[in-house]
Order: sequence, then structure tokens, then C-alpha cells
Amino acid sequence: MSYFANKTVWVTGASSGIGEALAYELAKAGARLILSARNEAELQRVAQACGRPDTLIQTLDLGNHESLRGVVEQVLSKVGQVDILVNNGGISQRSLAKDTNFEVDKKLINVNLLGTICMTKALLPHFLQRKAGHFVVITSLTGKFGTPLRSSYAAAKHGLHGFFDSLRAEVWRENVQVTLVCPGFITTHVSINALTGDGSPQGAMDNATRAGKSPAELAKAILKAVESGKYELAFGGRELLGLYVKRFFPRIFTNMLKTAKVT
Repeated sequence: MSYFANKTVWVTGASSGIGEALAYELAKAGARLILSARNEAELQRVAQACGRPDTLIQTLDLGNHESLRGVVEQVLSKVGQVDILVNNGGISQRSLAKDTNFEVDKKLINVNLLGTICMTKALLPHFLQRKAGHFVVITSLTGKFGTPLRSSYAAAKHGLHGFFDSLRAEVWRENVQVTLVCPGFITTHVSINALTGDGSPQGAMDNATRAGKSPAELAKAILKAVESGKYELAFGGRELLGLYVKRFFPRIFTNMLKTAKVT
């Protein structure tokens, strides 16, 4: 029997990209699904493709922090318990810091960092009461190192690592687990929807994103990492070398970033 069979898994950002791919893999593995994003029509499409009549659709907006506790309470009243929360929802950035309006910086951090923290803290009492639960957090390689055109996105992703590393150290005795997932370039619409300096979407796919790994490949790797209780998963292509170059040769890495192609 699959590790995920009959587990209830809540996936945010499930209407496209990595979240959609995770929904399909989890459905194949026998999980009961809760799918969340802002776009209900797209969630309905994904749910139908999953082929599980017990899938629950719950719209939410990670930028609306005040609403999230009520959303969690509403979901728990319907499903009884949640076993795994996949914090996947978020937005990316394609603008230089000097060209980015501060309101855009705030939006990136409010959604990617504070929205994820708020969602997690709303569900945490449930996990602690049950003495079981697993937070899966989709961060990014930019949660390990910053690159051009990602200043506030990288700040938010670095923040996720700080928060969830600390949380893991606090809650392991209650059998609450944390897995951080750091993808590199994945072929999704993330670069099309990425915010530019004035807050408008870029509207085009980066070449690096187009040449990236598929969401389905990443989803399979995430399920393996969760099942094995892995603390952290880095996934991608050549960009993974950045992790090691920065760690062992930081000056070389800094010079590499000056001419790195990150779009």
C-alpha cells in the first residue's frame, strides 16, 4: 500500500505548475486531496483530472492573512483531520531592486513568506493536538542563494528556511515533521506570472524556465522525500552546482552571479 493512501493532503497553489503536478501524483498514490488557490475554475479542472470524487476544493488568498485561520477552521470542520500540508502557493519576481516599487516588495513577502507562515500557524495546533503532521514547504534554490532580478523573492524564500528550520527544531517531539523543497528551474508559468518592478506580470516565459525540469519529475521526487522523512530536497539541473560553489568557493560564486543568466 502506498505511504499516501488514505492520508489527507492539503496543497496550496494547486491550480497550476508544481501544485497541479503534486495533485496528480498524490491522487495516483491514493491520497485524499484538499486543493487550494485563488482561481476556483482552475481548481475544478485539476480536481476533475485527479479523478477522486472526495477531493475538496477550498479557495484562499495567501495575501489575505486575516482570512486564513477561518479557512483552516472551515476545512477541518469538513475533513476532520489533515495529515500533510504542502505550502506551495506563491509568486515570483523579475525586476532589479532599484526598479522595484516597495509595494511590490511587500506583496512578494506578504504572499510568499508571511502567507505561508500564517497558513502554517493556523494548522499547527491541529498537528500538535494529534501529535502527527507534516509540513512540506516549496521554497527555491533562491532560498539558499540570491540572484539578480529576485531580491525580494529571495528574501522571502530565505525567510522560509529560517522559519521552518526553527519550527522543525521546536516540534519534532510532537512528531510534526518539516520538509523543505528547493527547486531550480521548473517548466511552469512561474516566470510568466512573475511580478516586474511596477507589479505587473512579466507575461513571458524565461528561456531558463522553458529548459527546466518538468513539474511531474519534481512531484515524484517530492513524494519520495516526504515518505522518507527527508529534511530538505534540492532539485534541478546544472543550477544545483550553485549550492556547492557558494558553500566552498563563495568569492567565485559571487563573481559567477555577475554574469549569470537567470531568465
